[in-house]
Amino acid sequence: MPYVIKQSCCADASCVVACPVNCIHPAPGEVGFGTTEMLYVDGAACVSCGACATACPVGAIVPDATLTTDELPFIDLNAAYYEAFPHADRTPVALVPQQRRLTRTGPFRIAIVGAGPAGIFTADELLKHPEVEGVDVYERLHTPYGLVRHGVAPDHPSTKLVTRLFEAIERQPKFRYFLGVRIGEEITLADLKSHYHAVVYAVGASSDRSLGIPGEDLAGSVPATALVGWYNGHPEQDDLEVPLTHERAVVVGNGNVALDVARILTRPIEMLERTDLAPGALEQLRDSKIREVVILGRRGPAQAAFTVPELIGLAALDGVDVVVEADPEMLSGDDQRSQLLSDIASREIDPESTNRRIVLRFAASPVEVLGADGRVTGVRVARNDLITGAEGVVRAETTDEVHTLEAGLVVRSVGHRGLPVADLPFDEAAAIVPNDRGRVEPGVYVVGWIKRGPVGFIGTNRTDSREVTDTILDDLDAGLPEPIGSLRAAGDLVAKRCPAATGREGWQHLDAVEREQGAAVGRPRVKVCDPERQAAISAAPPAPQRRRLFGRFK
Repeated sequence: MPYVIKQSCCADASCVVACPVNCIHPAPGEVGFGTTEMLYVDGAACVSCGACATACPVGAIVPDATLTTDELPFIDLNAAYYEAFPHADRTPVALVPQQRRLTRTGPFRIAIVGAGPAGIFTADELLKHPEVEGVDVYERLHTPYGLVRHGVAPDHPSTKLVTRLFEAIERQPKFRYFLGVRIGEEITLADLKSHYHAVVYAVGASSDRSLGIPGEDLAGSVPATALVGWYNGHPEQDDLEVPLTHERAVVVGNGNVALDVARILTRPIEMLERTDLAPGALEQLRDSKIREVVILGRRGPAQAAFTVPELIGLAALDGVDVVVEADPEMLSGDDQRSQLLSDIASREIDPESTNRRIVLRFAASPVEVLGADGRVTGVRVARNDLITGAEGVVRAETTDEVHTLEAGLVVRSVGHRGLPVADLPFDEAAAIVPNDRGRVEPGVYVVGWIKRGPVGFIGTNRTDSREVTDTILDDLDAGLPEPIGSLRAAGDLVAKRCPAATGREGWQHLDAVEREQGAAVGRPRVKVCDPERQAAISAAPPAPQRRRLFGRFK
């Protein structure tokens, strides 16, 4: 009964270390680690000890015998990796490198702006070094975890288990939150530089790429980041207007986010009621008239942006019919996406089915969003020819063959885009802060999507944080200026400028309230979405705790 990995992972590498026969790859140091869709178990070498499953913090590893029929493709997916990249060496991997010691003794203080995965992983890497006396994480919201809270789809609870890692990190005594603080407004970069040896920006990519077509600004045409924030309870999207009165919605782009949107718009309400979907969005979806979501991909199946694990999950949906619309020749490839899509396309769908539908349409591009009275009424869609260039790159060329899809909602899901950061340079073309291995200038750094662009998975930020940490340590050794202020002074400054700011205790209190509200109605949590109520709950006195013998700050 060998084990199988069945979802994108967090790149924690705990499973790799736990495996006694070195059958989980790519491992740290190997090509693909931290950037590939997932890790893979070599079923032929697995001894079925279960150590990997126990070590995995997100529950991504299971015995192959426990897979459902719809999950069986994960067996072939894991095996295919070893056909392409065989690993004969079964020596257990030892991932305890010698601890780097700085030539300067410190103590050093670091500020991180942004409490998403990139920021928290960077804090963890920095706190491994005894020369670091404290890491303060600043976040403009009253809730941490970034896209894990506000981006991961509510029907993917296992992915959210990565918060267990975050909770362990934030419990470290040298870690401190300042939540509800707007860096660049209430606190400036100059303020941070006067209190910390280094400042790291982990602010992500909070905007969307535009389509560049007429009508995309009509009411009912919304960016995917806004819609995802709406159903995930982001305070800034809680009152987003999402028209759900038409039977069809169109999603432009076919990455994982597009699939997430399509699932949430079509899944039965009784299933959504068991998730942590935002209360307001849940009530609106309860009355939704949407019966079909069409996902437009400008190229073919082999070039689709969604990952294979997400496609497998989509194909396994209950109560939703998945339809593939593509030229049969496009489905003849030997890549895993094409093969899976071919299998889905061959399914017979009952013509009398009352299920909602998700349509995966390939080689199609929107050329205009149509509207009346300022609101979306449909999309003009052109068929594309796929042209293979000299280097084998497939590009889409729009033809004159155009048809209209009636729709009341258009979701633009063609990629995230970073926004300029106060007091930092910005590359408009790449939508990132220009940097060298994370260094903007000595003492100022970036990590995550604002550093590298919106690519990779949650676990990619772990690898990225290690690179940036090495850069920071190099600069600390080289001699960064000594700040004037202390950690205590930084806390005093926040208290003066941002009296509504909260810390870890406040977040824990809010988290407990959300979980209690959820338990009362059979849900994992009921999110508090109103920022003022978030602040009020976070500021409420937490339950009495045992008095500490020693304080942290001097």
